[in-house]
Amino acid sequence: MIKTPEIAVVILAAGKGTRMKSDMPKVMHPLLGLPMINWILKTVEGLTPERVVVVVGEGMDDLCAACAPHSTIVQKVQNGTGSALQAAIPALDGFVGDVVVLLGDTPLITVDTVQKLISARHADLNTGISVLGVELDDPTGYGRLLLNDDGTLHAIREQKDASDKEKLVRIVNTGAFCLDSIGLNDWLAQLDNSNAQGEYYITDLPEIAGRAQVKTRIALAANDTEVRGCNTRVDLNNLEHVARRKMCENFITNGVQIIDPATTYVHHDTKIAAGVIIEPNVFFGKKVSVEAGVHIKAFCHFEDASIGEGVTIGPFARLRPGANIGKNARIGNYVEVKNSNIGEGSKVNHFGYVGDCDMGENVNFSCGAITVNYDGFDKHRTVIGDNVMVGSNVNLVAPVTIGDGAFIAAGSTMTKDVPADALSMTRPETDMREGWAAKFRKIKGRKK
Repeated sequence: MIKTPEIAVVILAAGKGTRMKSDMPKVMHPLLGLPMINWILKTVEGLTPERVVVVVGEGMDDLCAACAPHSTIVQKVQNGTGSALQAAIPALDGFVGDVVVLLGDTPLITVDTVQKLISARHADLNTGISVLGVELDDPTGYGRLLLNDDGTLHAIREQKDASDKEKLVRIVNTGAFCLDSIGLNDWLAQLDNSNAQGEYYITDLPEIAGRAQVKTRIALAANDTEVRGCNTRVDLNNLEHVARRKMCENFITNGVQIIDPATTYVHHDTKIAAGVIIEPNVFFGKKVSVEAGVHIKAFCHFEDASIGEGVTIGPFARLRPGANIGKNARIGNYVEVKNSNIGEGSKVNHFGYVGDCDMGENVNFSCGAITVNYDGFDKHRTVIGDNVMVGSNVNLVAPVTIGDGAFIAAGSTMTKDVPADALSMTRPETDMREGWAAKFRKIKGRKK
């Protein structure tokens, strides 16, 4: 294991969202609901480094807040990755060890891969730099890693500066570096901007270090998916697919049956226990937890909700924020639950709305029944006891309390509390006019 006190991490995150067609900093765009910068910070925290420094652009207050409690430092002039790393140097004052440099717009890199990068830096005493590469079938657009005969790195050549021969190289730079802090200041001082972009490149450091007979070695990522960068909305969408697929695969590996991962949309904080069955076209928003034995049928939508053990839910059910579904309950098709607690064994089987409600155990909330929770100005709460029967097309006008064991007759509108074990109904008397329909049709000149 790498000794954590010897690691400092610098994350380069000053990029604007220009190519994203956005006013947000690039790394603040969400991936499965979490800003990209927070994905990479979670990885970095897995290394337990001594210091973490995030290089940001001017005016990126939201980004600074998202990085807390880690340090941020402003790159005032955005003229290359070398300049960005130079901006971070004051925050590394007094540090001795490995300086790991990562790109904030490469959010899916893993702890294991970064540790491989660090290990490559320690291959021998004369290796001062390691670079993370990956082999691509089509390396177009990427900086090429040019190797010496002994496998050490001679140089990194950007696409625009590469010769035709160099462009044939398929091992490319991912943007992740590990550098010996002792030589770092001296190497950075020798950077110049004599290149096609007129910028200061961190990719020039291996050549600079090589002049002092300091070696650079490479580590290779296992695949390109974890080192994909993000510059456009299309890139972000591609990363979303990769992250979602990986998350679904982890759930499946741990005992969740996801019938169609391609149409199962998860959030970065989704929690699903083993033994859950998920049918196609299900969306998990933020803060959703699902306990063991749950069966989620097709076309359901959840956010900020908890689903207890053994629940059956859907199809076409929606759980809005604050929905807590108790053990073995049933939430059926075209049912919406919001800010409510549904007790163990209760059933809201179809075409219902339950909002701002505390529902007891073994309640039958029949088809078309709703809680009327909003008076046009304020929300009010409905309380339903255990073993209550709420008939079809019942309106429970809050605030109202229904006692244990009560029966509410179908079609009723309840505006007053109902005692335990009572039968309550509000229905007008039936007005039966025999022969009226035939007379009406005759007036209209229409046959039966």
